[in-house]
Parts: sequence; C-alpha cells; structure tokens
Amino acid sequence: MPSAQSILDKKGTDVATVDRATTVLEAAKLMNERRIGALVVTEGERAVGIFTERDVLIRIVAVSADATGTTVGDVMTSPMACCHRDTRLTECKTVMSDKRIRHLPVVEGGTLYGMISAGDILASECADQQATIEYLNEYLHGTR
Repeated sequence: MPSAQSILDKKGTDVATVDRATTVLEAAKLMNERRIGALVVTEGERAVGIFTERDVLIRIVAVSADATGTTVGDVMTSPMACCHRDTRLTECKTVMSDKRIRHLPVVEGGTLYGMISAGDILASECADQQATIEYLNEYLHGTR
C-alpha cells in the first residue's frame, strides 16, 4: 500500500509556509505567485495551522474583513488535519473526504515533512491503474 511518503518521494518536500503574523494579503499574494491553494502556518520550526483559499473566502471576503489588517494567525485553521509519513493513502483520502479538505500536511512531532493534496492522491491512483492496465494487456496479448 502506498503511503504519504511515496508521494513526497515523487513530488518533493518543499512546502510554502508563512508565519502567523503574516497579513492575509501577503499570504494570498504568495499563494497566487506560487499557484497553490494552501500555506502551512509555522511558529519557528513548528507547524501550527493551515491557511487555505477557503479561509480567505469564509473568514475574509464573506465578512468584508480587511486583508491588510488581518493576520493569518487570526483566520487560519487550527488545529489542522495532518498525517504522518507512513500514513496509507487510503487513510489520507478518507480524512480528506470526511473533512472536505484538499490539502494534508505531513507532520510528525511538530516537524513539517511535506504536503500532499487530493490531486497528488488522484495522480498516484491513476499511475497505479495505468501500470495495472499495461501489465494485464501484456499478460493477455503477450509482448511484441
């Protein structure tokens, strides 16, 4: 069974992070520049929350809050759902589905090791299915 680590091995461990004192506007600009939907919020080296597009919509836009005067720490999701490096992808998928989230930080002992997304899990499943299809095709039809 593939684990969160198997995704990190393919995509890398780079995660965009911000300090909780970062303004929502600065965080939104970073997300836009990097074309990502979530940032992990840190205090020093410790992951303390997550700031997502949904947080911007629900906690800033919908209530007409000031993005320049509001910090990420004021509107982040905390505690955040996360997984460990050895968490099976089926469990990650269940957590994401149950909590209706698309990003799952990989954290152990407060240390951030990476982030997996629903898209990462889908891509992994597609690759596994493609490999199975190719294997079965060769089994049925032999090699050329």
